[in-house]
Amino acid sequence: MKYYLYFDGYGNFVKAITEEELKRLYSGDPDRFLNDMSGSETGRSRFQTGHVATFFFKDKKELEEFIGSLGDEVEGFYCCRSDSRPYNF
Repeated sequence: MKYYLYFDGYGNFVKAITEEELKRLYSGDPDRFLNDMSGSETGRSRFQTGHVATFFFKDKKELEEFIGSLGDEVEGFYCCRSDSRPYNF
């Protein structure tokens, strides 16, 4: 299945919709979905930094696993769950 995922300006996942929902709610236009999620009613703002990405998953479970895995690298680094080694520059 094709999914459209909205990520905010910081790269954080916010919302996912199916291709059918995109057709029904936004006339199949990912830019309208982006504008709705970012709060831009007059079209793409030059300050808009979020984005919509297209992904293909075989089922909703695979989508949920992907969403659950997002952010692990950053969280692991900043919360010190990984080894921290000094580098010589």
